[in-house]
Amino acid sequence: MSLDASRIEPRPERLTAHEARQRLEHARNTRITQLQALDESGQADDQLMSAQKAAIERVLKEIDEAFARVEDGTYGACLGCGKPVPGERLEILPYTRYCVACQRRAAS
Repeated sequence: MSLDASRIEPRPERLTAHEARQRLEHARNTRITQLQALDESGQADDQLMSAQKAAIERVLKEIDEAFARVEDGTYGACLGCGKPVPGERLEILPYTRYCVACQRRAAS
């Protein structure tokens, strides 16, 4: 069985501002739901729960920063090298600031 290549529409390399906002809203709503679940669990003093909450709050901050990049027109450009972040990476991590290579450098 072969795929009919003419039926597959190519995806644009960069997300539109509307698509970016939708993905960021989804990511934000998911993290807010996670925070609410942690708060409702009643185990706020637990060290693991505190670490999870801090991690979620960091991601929420990154999401807010990504919204600002959408507004100023820099969304999708790597903050390290300035090249476009691949669309596949933005689909998975819509709030990412870096391409994979620059993320590796930033993490080391």
